[in-house]
Amino acid sequence: MTDLTIRLATRADLPALIALMEEAITVHLAQVLNPDEVASSRMIMGLDTLLVDDGTYFVVEIGGELAGCGGWSRRNTLYGGDHTPGRVPELLNPAKDPARVRAMYTSPAFARRGVGKAILEAGEAAARAEGFTHVQLAATLSGLPLYRACGYQPVEHFTDASGGVPVPLVKMLKAV
Repeated sequence: MTDLTIRLATRADLPALIALMEEAITVHLAQVLNPDEVASSRMIMGLDTLLVDDGTYFVVEIGGELAGCGGWSRRNTLYGGDHTPGRVPELLNPAKDPARVRAMYTSPAFARRGVGKAILEAGEAAARAEGFTHVQLAATLSGLPLYRACGYQPVEHFTDASGGVPVPLVKMLKAV
């Protein structure tokens, strides 16, 4: 897409990113989960400001409008926002650990327009430039089609009940 731009997120973007994430969770997950699972998802999803501070989180704009966000991480946390229990911020070893793809969200108004793919490509290239040979992610059921289409392979199906109701997730891996 010629009008798609991608840049690193800044702290000034945080309010808009949080609003986009809420909208994406509400709309996209409602297509594949029941209302209780969607509500529970809010505990395991959301903004991890460490990604912004690390310079590994991207904003995508189309025609000057916020279309999506997401990124990658050189830290051990696989998924979750600042409020999610079990975060592990220690640095990964590129020689043996996969980098993480993190916090991917697309505005429903811009779904299926290349937003997610652009973020994945930018994150994979940045991880590769830092010496990582693989990337790993935890996919929601609404994200599975994108990740499969971009070459990610399922490794493990699991649930997270941190929000009270188990939410299905799929750990996926890709060589970069």
